[in-house]
Amino acid sequence: MLFKDKTVLITGGTGSFGRALSQRLLQENLCLKVIILSRDEWKQWDMQQSDSLFQSPKIRFFLGDVRDRDRLTRAFQEVDYVIHAAALKQVPAAEYNPTEFVKTNVNGAMNVVDAAIAAGVKKVIALSSDKAVNPINMYGATKLCSDKLFVAANAYVGARGHPTFSVVRYGNVAGSRGSVIPFWRHLLQQGKKALPITDARMTRFWITLEEAVDFVIRCFEEAEGGEVFVPKLPSFKITDLLTALDAHALIENVGIREGEKLHELMISLDDARQSLEFGSHYIVYPSTALPPTNKKGVKLPAEFAYSSGTNTEWLNTEQLQHKLKTL
Repeated sequence: MLFKDKTVLITGGTGSFGRALSQRLLQENLCLKVIILSRDEWKQWDMQQSDSLFQSPKIRFFLGDVRDRDRLTRAFQEVDYVIHAAALKQVPAAEYNPTEFVKTNVNGAMNVVDAAIAAGVKKVIALSSDKAVNPINMYGATKLCSDKLFVAANAYVGARGHPTFSVVRYGNVAGSRGSVIPFWRHLLQQGKKALPITDARMTRFWITLEEAVDFVIRCFEEAEGGEVFVPKLPSFKITDLLTALDAHALIENVGIREGEKLHELMISLDDARQSLEFGSHYIVYPSTALPPTNKKGVKLPAEFAYSSGTNTEWLNTEQLQHKLKTL
């Protein structure tokens, strides 16, 4: 077992993903210690109160900001594995506050790399976003830069060969904070009859927090350094999701928001040339190296792009209704 007797640190650990991963590690007794690193003491306190698991002697709460490299270097001492989930994520906020997003998402990524190398961490996986692929907004641009920094970091570890740095990329998580499902549910609870949709043509990939946690854990076992892991996921139409949530709800077309895409894109045409397909996922390899021939993956066909709009697997309204009951 990969994490057995090891210490795992999660940056941005009080977020939706950090909480879900921490619960899994503690419930299944997968590791020696979990360290939650985040900058908000109230969120850490709230996390501790939300579940008795988070008061276990196996979890530590460490105040710190990824903008502070010295603090990260201290936090990473005697840590074996790092999941970098800390980021500023709201697309409209990034358009208005670009320098703040650069400080956290780009400079923060460089600090995580430097601190992990200095502390001798074994493996680092950074969480990315579909918005990093052919970015059209500031948030996506900072995440693309972050991805490139983590992939390139493997060249700086020296003869000892670690840390290895890899990236996991997926789209919006169903039901997570800031996603459309809790927003719509809140409006319905208020008695709203019409739900806002920015564009009826919109499609998205479906992934839950539990599925994201499963995938990240599997990627830790497989990662050798330099990979961008992309899970195979079903797509859905945003209008079908609305119908699944409330068959009687009306649609209020509000217009596409600044920096928003019609479809999630997780592998671009250009990245596909450097990618291999596996049973449950794809791997995008660095542009500076061909995909390894010893991997039992399949080269992607010419003109391939992994988009929610051209996906081969789709969820219909009935399937979405079933999945919504689990959130």
